[in-house]
Amino acid sequence: MSSRSVLVVDDEPDIRHLLQEILEDEGYAVSVAESATAAQSFIDEQTPDLVLLDIWMPDTDGISLLKTWRQSGDLQFPVIMISGHGTVETAVEATRHGAVDFIEKPVSLAKLLLNVEKALADGFEGSSSENNTTPIKRLPLFLGDSDYVKDLREQHDAQAASANTLLLTGEPGSGRVLFAQHVHDNSDIKGPFIQLRCDTLSSANSHKELLGEENNGSVSMGFLEAVADGTLFLTDIEMMPANAQQCLRQAIEQQGFVRVGGDVRIPFRARLMASSRTELSAQIKQGVLDPSLVRLLSAETLHVKPLREHLEDIPALLEGFVNWHVEEEGLAYRHFSVGAQNKLRNLDWPGNLLELKNLVQRILLLGGPVSIEASEVGNALGIVANSDTMTLLRYDLPLREARADFERQYLIRCLTEAQGNIGDLAKHVGMERTHLYRKLRSLNIDLDKVRE
Repeated sequence: MSSRSVLVVDDEPDIRHLLQEILEDEGYAVSVAESATAAQSFIDEQTPDLVLLDIWMPDTDGISLLKTWRQSGDLQFPVIMISGHGTVETAVEATRHGAVDFIEKPVSLAKLLLNVEKALADGFEGSSSENNTTPIKRLPLFLGDSDYVKDLREQHDAQAASANTLLLTGEPGSGRVLFAQHVHDNSDIKGPFIQLRCDTLSSANSHKELLGEENNGSVSMGFLEAVADGTLFLTDIEMMPANAQQCLRQAIEQQGFVRVGGDVRIPFRARLMASSRTELSAQIKQGVLDPSLVRLLSAETLHVKPLREHLEDIPALLEGFVNWHVEEEGLAYRHFSVGAQNKLRNLDWPGNLLELKNLVQRILLLGGPVSIEASEVGNALGIVANSDTMTLLRYDLPLREARADFERQYLIRCLTEAQGNIGDLAKHVGMERTHLYRKLRSLNIDLDKVRE
């Protein structure tokens, strides 16, 4: 399977479950172990792509377990140590015995995702040279013969030859991240492609997460340093906290930064790309976005269309997604009949390419005859009707996207019943107004349109 596997080893149930939920939402296949003994039993059966290993556990501490893996030749994967009581000496010892990174509790979501992504992207030689893995092939994007797809190919070629900042607008799932990845892969850039979800940055820790930190001789790398000579893709820039916007703008303008607690200036060497799901001029007027930062990030702009605006490309997309899942995940080949293709071409696809891709995966996983008929497509979509509304339950989506889709339908319905009154809506859903406004923005709910 193409999902990278992660083993979380921690004796605290809340920590295990939290890390498992976060990583599964990001598409990783996550297993958990509550002790060194349980972790060793897991390793004896299979080799994960990455291990998050707690230091302090009741039976055997994490560093001792790490030593055992290294000495026995079991260390065939990168290990990130996690601890709530770490010291500089502990971090140094863990690194000396093979750990690739060290995370302190309480764990920052943005920092966790950065470190996990970087550890997997960097690869790991381990105790044997046989562990080199083949990079996963990107999901195809430029499929179809519509004028839009032809233009997208041309835009891709132009951007791959450019070093300018690029701002991509469009709906979630429409291919913004995928376009940026393809541009990076086909450019002369040699460094990593790192995606930063702006909604994971907190106002309290954004400087540390962007710039990194020095503390008593210990150095923690931030996003701007980790992406050196690569591409940093900022997803949903409108969700970035104000102080993080200021910090990023200064780093771009000065082409350098200083870690929090440090005094050495580090040059900023990376191409910046960003995405937005909303109209940025409105966000600037409302004071949500720094206009200077937007200008810096939008030397070039490109709108990625929703799938419903190029439905004629669906047959080619279906064929491309099937072939990708067959090649990358080893699933059995199946073909969508003309009737099934026609059914899919008559849907709105609010989840766009991601929704279509996940539907293809779900149908292939379930298996069946080589020909996929329209009836099977209807069953996989899970359309449920009741007396006064029609709700599309997207079982084919990952949990995070399915939850967001349900939340959007739920809030729109409640907002309509509240006749657009935010105060009444806040009371009904049990949320504080500030958090509710943020949630509505994150789900791309236009209050004016709902109130019309």
